[in-house]
Amino acid sequence: MNLGRSIKLCRTNRGLSQEELARKIGLSVSYISLIEKGKRDPAMSTVEEIAAAVGVPLSLLTFLAAEPGELKGVPEEVRDKLAGIAFKLLNAKQHA
Repeated sequence: MNLGRSIKLCRTNRGLSQEELARKIGLSVSYISLIEKGKRDPAMSTVEEIAAAVGVPLSLLTFLAAEPGELKGVPEEVRDKLAGIAFKLLNAKQHA
């Protein structure tokens, strides 16, 4: 699971800088950077705060973090459809 990648994806999709996200949840910019680079594993409570700060459900953040091998048993067609729906939801929440 690559939470850092999904956090960065959601943060940039929302037009937030690392500094803005850090300020919203009371963390340092360097810690946000380390999370996004995959060099730190944040506590689940921190991930929940990040999800709330970027305005996405925790489930969407974790789905976007899933590596292909972690979705074994889910047909590629279904994964692709789910990913498309996830991005539509992400974009819809941004424009709402």
